[in-house]
Amino acid sequence: MEAANADEVHLRHVEKEVLIPKLMRDKAKERCAEKVEAFNHCCKESGFLMVVKCQEENAALKECLTLHYKDPAFFEECKQEYIREKLEFERTGIPAKNRKQKLPSSM
Repeated sequence: MEAANADEVHLRHVEKEVLIPKLMRDKAKERCAEKVEAFNHCCKESGFLMVVKCQEENAALKECLTLHYKDPAFFEECKQEYIREKLEFERTGIPAKNRKQKLPSSM
């Protein structure tokens, strides 16, 4: 049986509307790590006043994340990554999170 090409993979509605956007959110948080860290630091420092004191950090974080969420090239990049992981799972039966774990050093 010939391996499927990433361009030929049919994606279900839940994959397009839920799973790929989840991957986008995770990757966007990585790309906006500096802003995520600034917002988290502000919240820890401000306690209950975070709603008032961290507006600037929150706005910067939202702007960074939204920039990625609205980028069609970023969606396509995440879609292709999702498809590669899906095809690899179908081939091996091993979920991506298990494949990415480091092997014990004794092996």
